Amino acid sequence: MTETQWNSFCTFRDSFRKKVEEWSAFSQTLMPLQKAAAQDKTPPYPIETPVVYNRALDEITQDDDIKLIVIGDNPGKDEQLLKNNKYLVGQAGKIAAGFFARNPEFSVDFRKNAIILNKTPVHSAKTAQLKYIQKNGGEKIRMLIEESQIWMAEKTAALLKSLETTELWLVGYSELKEKGLFTLYKTALEAACRNDRAWNRIFVFQHFSMNRFSIDLASFQKNHADFSLQQAVHALGTLHKAEIFTQN
Repeated sequence: MTETQWNSFCTFRDSFRKKVEEWSAFSQTLMPLQKAAAQDKTPPYPIETPVVYNRALDEITQDDDIKLIVIGDNPGKDEQLLKNNKYLVGQAGKIAAGFFARNPEFSVDFRKNAIILNKTPVHSAKTAQLKYIQKNGGEKIRMLIEESQIWMAEKTAALLKSLETTELWLVGYSELKEKGLFTLYKTALEAACRNDRAWNRIFVFQHFSMNRFSIDLASFQKNHADFSLQQAVHALGTLHKAEIFTQN
C-alpha cells in the first residue's frame, strides 16, 4: 500500500475497533438474545463475544498487497470465540481460502491479500437468527443492528475508494434482497459508491458456506465455456450485482 492508502486503512481499522468497543456496551443485553436465538436447531456453544472486532486487521502491514475486500454477513460461532475473534475462520473461510489456493491466477492468499469484513459485527450462530435478536431486543438493539450496517457500509466504501484497484466482493446476498436483513447495508453502500469509479469494482456472489459460491460459479461456467475463470467470476459477480441493486 502507498503511504496514503496505508493511512486510510489505519484510520478505518482504528475507528472500527473503537466503534466495536462502543457497540459492545450492549453485550449484556445481546448475550441472552443470542443464546435464545441459537436454540433453534443450533447445538449449544459458548457465547464469548457478542460484538466482534476482526483481529486479523491488526496483522495487516503496509507491505501487504490488498487485492480484495470480502464482505460476509456477520460473525458466527467460530468467529466470536475469544481464541479467534477473526472473520471467516470456520468452514466457509476454509472453503474460500481453498478456492484461491487452487486458482493461483487470482494471486490471492486469502489470509494475506484480503481484508475480511461483515455487514454487521453483531454475532449470531446463523445469520437468519439476527431477525430474532432484532425483533426481541427492543428499540436499542434494533437500532444497533441497523446503525452498525450503515456504519460498516459507509466506512468500507471509503476504504474501497482509497485502495483504488482493490475489488469488493459481497458474499451472501439473500438478505440483501428486498425486505432482507441487510437492505440498509446495501442502500448505504450504493449511495456511497454509485457515482464513483469504485462502483465498477464491486461484485456480488453466493456465500462460500456450504460451497454455494463454487456451485454457482460452476453452473455459470457450463454456459460460458469460452470465459476464463477470472472472466467468469467477474461476469457472475456483475450479474448478481444487477439482480441485487436497484439501479444498473
